[in-house]
Amino acid sequence: MGWLQRLFGMDKPKEAKVNPPTQQPPSSAASRPKTDEAPATTKLSTTPPERLGLHGEYDQSGLAKRVALAFDEDPDLDDINTLYVAQTSTTVVLKGKVPNQAMLDKMVKVARGVNGAKDVDTTQVTVG
Repeated sequence: MGWLQRLFGMDKPKEAKVNPPTQQPPSSAASRPKTDEAPATTKLSTTPPERLGLHGEYDQSGLAKRVALAFDEDPDLDDINTLYVAQTSTTVVLKGKVPNQAMLDKMVKVARGVNGAKDVDTTQVTVG
């Protein structure tokens, strides 16, 4: 069982990406009538990187899911049934137990490589 399946109850979606491009809201320019007036300034909302889902959509747990996907895609990281991935804003939170420090160091490196991860909290991880 992979990380995504165990943590989020989902199989790896086709074409899921660890660092997907942000999906932009559809432009409403086509629906506005053309006039000689300058277009009104509209504020386009973009999804913050820590909220990007596996396909670039908004997802409250997007960063944690993309870190889980990154763990699934790394051949050196086996699914460790005693470790969990969560997020607090831009911080990836690892919780549980890992077999050794080298494994934890590798997981931290992989997690930091995910867009939107500004820090990795390992204070809730025990080694050994």
